[in-house]
Amino acid sequence: MTTPQFILDLRENIGHDPLWLSGMAAFVQRDDGKILLARRADTHEWALICGIVEPGENPADTAVREVSEETEVDCVPDYLAALVADDRMLQYSNGDRAQYLNAIYVCHLADGGRSNPTTGDHENTDSGWFDLDDLPQPIARSTVERLGYILRFLARKDHAAVFVCNGQELPAVQ
Repeated sequence: MTTPQFILDLRENIGHDPLWLSGMAAFVQRDDGKILLARRADTHEWALICGIVEPGENPADTAVREVSEETEVDCVPDYLAALVADDRMLQYSNGDRAQYLNAIYVCHLADGGRSNPTTGDHENTDSGWFDLDDLPQPIARSTVERLGYILRFLARKDHAAVFVCNGQELPAVQ
C-alpha cells in the first residue's frame, strides 16, 4: 500500500510514533457471485481492495477510489458491512506504527462502468474475479477475517453492520 502524502507529512513531525488511522476495504461482487481480489506487490498475497481514508474523504468514496486506482474497476458501495476497531498495532518495515479503524463495504459493479480488472497502479501485481469457494492462495489473513465479517453481514436479514472491537463482535443494534 502506498503511503498517502498526509501520513508522510505527519511522520516528519512524529517519527515512528503510533498513528490511529481510518481504513477501508471493499468487497466487490459481480452478479455471478465472483469477488474482486488483487495480489499485493508487497506481500504477494491475494486480498480485498483496501486503503487509507484521506482527510476530508468519506470512507465510501475511498472504496470507489481505491478499487478504481488499484484494479480499474468501477464500483458502487451498497452497504457498510462491518466496522472493525483493530486491536493490533502494526509495525511496518520502516519502523512506522499504526492501528486501524476499518470500514468494510459491500459493493456492486457500476452500471456501464469498467469491469475487467487490471493492475491499475504499482500496489498490485495481478487482479481478478474469484469464486468464494475457490479463492487463490496465498490469501491475506486480513482478507480471511474480513470475508468472515462480510459473510455474517450478508446472512443477516436486517442488514445490520457487524461491529468488532478488541477482537469481539458486538451485538447488532435492534
